[in-house]
Amino acid sequence: MSETARGEAAEVLSRRRFLNRAILVLSGMIGAVLSVPILAYLLSPLINRPPNTWIDVGRADQFKVGETVQVAFDDPSPLEWAGQTARTAFWLRRTGEASFRAFAVNCTHLACPVNWLTAAGLFLCPCHGGVYYADGSVAGGPPPRPLPEYDVRVQGGVVQLLTRPVPIG
Repeated sequence: MSETARGEAAEVLSRRRFLNRAILVLSGMIGAVLSVPILAYLLSPLINRPPNTWIDVGRADQFKVGETVQVAFDDPSPLEWAGQTARTAFWLRRTGEASFRAFAVNCTHLACPVNWLTAAGLFLCPCHGGVYYADGSVAGGPPPRPLPEYDVRVQGGVVQLLTRPVPIG
């Protein structure tokens, strides 16, 4: 091979190497530009958490002592596209004249909605057979933890619940 041919071959290789590196750099830049908005969208609920607010549930005298009822409410800070999913619920149990307990409707196993069985005095998850006592503690089945509780207070004869993101899993 002549000197000219070797020089041309080296020049072709270095041009090829330059173009390969340029393509890799440009691809990386395009990937970074596209990933920033996607990551911001996915991480924004963790960074910008909605504030917990007290919502009125009802007058205290409308709930009987020892009774557990499901109360539905609208999420005070839903996403614009949440639609019907912004409506959620909790189980409210009146334990005394001025004391209430509120439990999430979601099972701690896989977040299926639990039902209250009045005759048995138990919460039952129909999906995988999770069972909870009236105090929210695990009675049987696969749930790893008790039912999550919400903070409840009575002010001026009105029961109020401190909202928070839906506890899942």
